[in-house]
Amino acid sequence: MEKRKLGNSGLEVSALGLGCMGLSFGYGPATETKDAIALIRSAFENGVTFFDTAECYGPFTNEELLGEALAPFRDQVVIATKFGFQDGDSKKGLDSNPARIRAVAEASLKRLKTDCIDLFYQHRVDPNVPIEEVAGTVKELITEGKVKYFGLSEAGPETLRKAHATQPVAALQSEYSMFFREPEKEIIPTLEELGIGFVPFSPLGKGFLTGAINTSTQFDPTDFRNIVPRFSEENRKANQALVELLKIIATEKERTPAQIALAWLLAQKPWIAPIPGTTKLHRLQENIDGANVFLSANELHKIEIALAAIKISGERYPVQLQARVGK
Repeated sequence: MEKRKLGNSGLEVSALGLGCMGLSFGYGPATETKDAIALIRSAFENGVTFFDTAECYGPFTNEELLGEALAPFRDQVVIATKFGFQDGDSKKGLDSNPARIRAVAEASLKRLKTDCIDLFYQHRVDPNVPIEEVAGTVKELITEGKVKYFGLSEAGPETLRKAHATQPVAALQSEYSMFFREPEKEIIPTLEELGIGFVPFSPLGKGFLTGAINTSTQFDPTDFRNIVPRFSEENRKANQALVELLKIIATEKERTPAQIALAWLLAQKPWIAPIPGTTKLHRLQENIDGANVFLSANELHKIEIALAAIKISGERYPVQLQARVGK
């Protein structure tokens, strides 16, 4: 798989990473440990070198899983993890106090079985702690050799600029896909200006762009999508137009809708590295093959015209979670 550099940081990753959250958290019951390890190692064997986790996925179990799975080839991969929630629990409030950041770093290092975190993200912007203080704390951890690169997740342009002035930000992780194009307005231009890489999560629209979800789909009671307005039965029906478009393009290219969605993202900027997640080996291979799909300028132009005619229904977060998206 091709490698990409995240902005001007020099951090090199595989064009597609693996978002590991769903193996432990968020989308129903956790995957059996042996199956999850097999999937992570299969990703590596197929060229993926960029793995994303966080202390709150589980909590804690996802980092432990990655630590075990990646141990045999730790020096050949980039591991990203995150801090920012009270006690590492995303159901509690935000906490990016310097002492907490340091505590998370030490605990994550142990769980990940490593002596250095490659990319350390603030998971959500904490309005109670100045971003300069957060960036300064990570800067100290970088000086101490415990962290290599600093990242932000779901931060806005204002926060990005302030953080970047204190400690260069290697990457911003936020949602971006054909299903959610808001970053094109302000985020992507800001990243381009500052030389910061972009790591889109949910590049397949939380599974919607695969074509496997329809109005009759029943999610597990613990599945996060049950509370997402965009996944209400009514909105799933309204948003099928996007899936139908993807199916038409995929048929023409002899590919799958998911592969077209990933290829489209990769074509947007050379410093974008999406992190699709999955619990299934066949989906993992499908996603990885999506990195080999080329869309010509003409094809991209046609897709753009078609997308412009489609209105997406429903918000991507319920109100209480949207409040955590930074400025």
